[in-house]
Amino acid sequence: MKNDFSRRQFLQSSAVAAGGLLAANTILLDADPLGAQTKPVAPSDRVRFGMIGIGMQGSGLLTNAITLPGVECVGAADLYDGRHTLAREITNNPSLPASRRYHDLLDRKDIDCIVAAVPDHWHKRVVVDACNAGKDIYCEKPMSHTIPDGFAMVEAAQRNNRIVQIGSQRVSSNLAAKAREMYHNGAIGDIEMVELTLGRNDPTGAWEYPPPFDLSPQTLDWDTWLNDAPKIPFNKYHFARWRCWKEYGTGVAGDLMVHLLSGMLYTLDWNEAPRSAQALGGIFRFNDGRNMPDFHVVLFDYHGVPVYVRLDLGCESEELARFMGPKGILDAGEFQLRHQFQPGIDLAPSYYSSGFPQKMREEYVAEWHAKNDPPLGKEPMYPTTVYAGHDWDDVKPHLWNFFQAVKSRKPVVEDAVFGNHAAIGCHMANEAYFRKKTVYWDEASKNIRS
Repeated sequence: MKNDFSRRQFLQSSAVAAGGLLAANTILLDADPLGAQTKPVAPSDRVRFGMIGIGMQGSGLLTNAITLPGVECVGAADLYDGRHTLAREITNNPSLPASRRYHDLLDRKDIDCIVAAVPDHWHKRVVVDACNAGKDIYCEKPMSHTIPDGFAMVEAAQRNNRIVQIGSQRVSSNLAAKAREMYHNGAIGDIEMVELTLGRNDPTGAWEYPPPFDLSPQTLDWDTWLNDAPKIPFNKYHFARWRCWKEYGTGVAGDLMVHLLSGMLYTLDWNEAPRSAQALGGIFRFNDGRNMPDFHVVLFDYHGVPVYVRLDLGCESEELARFMGPKGILDAGEFQLRHQFQPGIDLAPSYYSSGFPQKMREEYVAEWHAKNDPPLGKEPMYPTTVYAGHDWDDVKPHLWNFFQAVKSRKPVVEDAVFGNHAAIGCHMANEAYFRKKTVYWDEASKNIRS
């Protein structure tokens, strides 16, 4: 008898050998992420908001927000004049009040709340000013540009009793809700490791955006735009591609990783900073003057659970959050959630028996089957289930969550504390990269140490 029973054969044939059946099925989640909540709203019950920042992300937020029932944009602010025109075009309101001063919106009594999509180095100022002015605010991710900024924003929100929603929109998706439900119902058992990956492979994905044709010191308040960043002469590329520079942005960590971390924290019901972070990376493809890496690999420690993150602007790969446990795997992708159940038991005689003499091996195999094979017709099912849902980065459910909270005063899904914890992970990833050593979170000092 040929002795060629390998581990590969063991794994390939195990389910059949044990009489188990593999099953796959797809379940459609609600295609309308807002469901029946979107009923007509009386004019007296409308939420009126001001829009700060109408660039790439802000224009999308504005476009989506005004389609929600009972929500109305009544003013806009941006330091670039071309975006005043854009705001009026999006709202189809040629007389929409728009200016370079966002304080004009904060001073208006008829504005209930603010939606802000500004560069990272403006987040703290806009959020703190809005809270101090008594305005609730939806602020784009990552919440903060620095560690101290985040805590200043949390303090302002709590002191003024304001609703603050941070814009990692997947936490409001039906896919994230299903992943959270399944994990807490024991679908994969206790979490053992998380892998978060995302790759792009084009200049636009690496933020090499084309600046507006008319951008100049006459159409843009450049000195104000710099805020507390070093003063430099007007540079249209720094304006359009600010994510490339740490003086204004937080790189792939703040632009991409924060979505992955926020989804993970929500799914697992964690609300904390990581204990530590180790990082590798560099500028491998887009050596265009930027000082933030275009490839960034990070290993976090979240209370003993390893979380691996890979972000790449030079090779396209699936955006995926993989949750691993002893009962299987949850793979959360952009449009679906895949649950692979694993029974965690031997499904066939052990391949170790290949080291037995033939007679002993045959005796062992027969004994194993006698003890473990199920009765015919009662084979266990080891299913793979796919949940097809709405895009987990659709902003409408997240905006709807915010506007509803403005009216109800109920907590939002991603408040300032949650948003701060997600941002801290991104700051730690960047600090580990630049310091070239492991960094640790010091809860007592509320800061990073190495």
